[in-house]
Amino acid sequence: MAFTLLALPYADTALDPAISAQTFSFHYGKHHQAYIDKMNAAIDGTDHADKSMEEIVAASRGSNQGLFNNAAQSWNHGFYWHSLAPSETAPSAELTDMINDAFGSVDELKKQLADRGAGHFASGWVWLAEKDGKLSIEETHDGDTLADSGFNPLLTVDVWEHAYYLDHQNARPAYLSAVIGGHLNWSFASENLARGSVWVYPN
Repeated sequence: MAFTLLALPYADTALDPAISAQTFSFHYGKHHQAYIDKMNAAIDGTDHADKSMEEIVAASRGSNQGLFNNAAQSWNHGFYWHSLAPSETAPSAELTDMINDAFGSVDELKKQLADRGAGHFASGWVWLAEKDGKLSIEETHDGDTLADSGFNPLLTVDVWEHAYYLDHQNARPAYLSAVIGGHLNWSFASENLARGSVWVYPN
C-alpha cells in the first residue's frame, strides 16, 4: 500500500501570520511530501508494504533507522497539521478536568508547552499526551514519535527550524506563542482522548 500526502484540514492561509502559506508550501508541500515518498520507496516490495503507518513505525524502530525516520516523520506531520486550527477550539469537559488536575488551568498548560518547546535543544517535538488516565508534556528528539510509545498523544507542536524559520527566523518562542496562543485544536485533542487509542494516519 502506497501512502499519500493527506489533505490539510484547512486552507494554507488559515493560520497566517502564525504560519504563512509560504511555510506550508515548504513544510507541508516539500518536507512532508518527501518523508512520504521516501517511506513509500523503502516499503515497496517488502513485508511492510501492506502495513499501516503505525505498524511500520513500530516494526522499524531499532531495526531500520532510515525507514523509521521517514515513517515517524510522516506520521508526526500528519498529526501536527490536525493539532492546529484556524481558531482555537475548546477542550471537552473531560479534557478540561484532566488539564486542571494536571496543570491547574488551560493557560498554565499552554505556558508549560511553550516553555518546554522553547527550551527543547535542537530539533524535535513537544506533545500533550495521556497515559493511565494522566496528562503529561512529553518531548521527542529529531524524528522520534509517540505513535508507538505507550502514550496516547493528544496534540503536538513541531519545533524543527523549518516549522517556523520563514515566518519567525530564529525566534522559536515567537512561533510557539503564536501557535499555542491561538491555534491549538482542542477538539482534535478531545477526540484523541475520548477514543483512547493512538490516532491513525488517514490514507
